[in-house]
Amino acid sequence: MARLATASAAAVPHLVPVVFALENDYIALAVDAKPKTTTRLRRLDNIAATGRVSLLVDAYDEDWSQLWWVRVDGVADIVAAEQPSGTAAIDALVAKYPQYAHARPAGPAIIVRDLRWRAWEFTPHPGDRDAE
Repeated sequence: MARLATASAAAVPHLVPVVFALENDYIALAVDAKPKTTTRLRRLDNIAATGRVSLLVDAYDEDWSQLWWVRVDGVADIVAAEQPSGTAAIDALVAKYPQYAHARPAGPAIIVRDLRWRAWEFTPHPGDRDAE
């Protein structure tokens, strides 16, 4: 699971949990049938307005030596599920998540390209008691 961050044209941030599939040169997401408060999704409006997104995947643990995160910034496009690239993106999600085998996302798909990666993981400092 990841968190998808978008911002409106007025720079109002929006953050939602998502599942994703990493393909050769893009990240695939899709709108699925899970209950939502509206069919007009702010993430789609924000992508249409700015085209920019960030995805964050992280792990938290009480043992801070286990902490890490990866953030991917990119340019997103909204693609109808019926278009070849939309079908391919949704196929990638179906292949990754068995839950989608019986409930294929209707879309649209979100395709994130021009990926810029940032990452961090705990690294003990010399002299730290836990580093020994």
